[in-house]
Amino acid sequence: QVQLVESGGGLVQAGGSLRLSCAASGRTFSSRTMGWFRQAPGNEREFVATITWSGGRTYYADSVKGRFTISRDNAKNTVNLQMNRLKPEDTGVYYCAAGRQGLGVSTRVHDYDSWGQGTQVTVSS
Repeated sequence: QVQLVESGGGLVQAGGSLRLSCAASGRTFSSRTMGWFRQAPGNEREFVATITWSGGRTYYADSVKGRFTISRDNAKNTVNLQMNRLKPEDTGVYYCAAGRQGLGVSTRVHDYDSWGQGTQVTVSS
């Protein structure tokens, strides 16, 4: 298992930027695909972005492509999500997640077996 703690959420106006960070503990972090998901009130948790263990492959939801960038630093056990040109519809609780061992690129919630507690992002119009 990997323990995950997110930070960096907050309130921002539309068009602004935020950078989310996820600090991981556990020896297997550097071998895991990592993902960011979000959940708005009344909605299901949805995929935002993912990055493979080496950082060699990334994949984004269409709704954030070109605005969000996922990155990782295996030496520091961190994964980040840079969010630019934020929109009100980006509002929600953002979760960092670690994929199960051996996972490649995946957008499916059930492929991730370790989750952080979430950080709130609110974008005002």
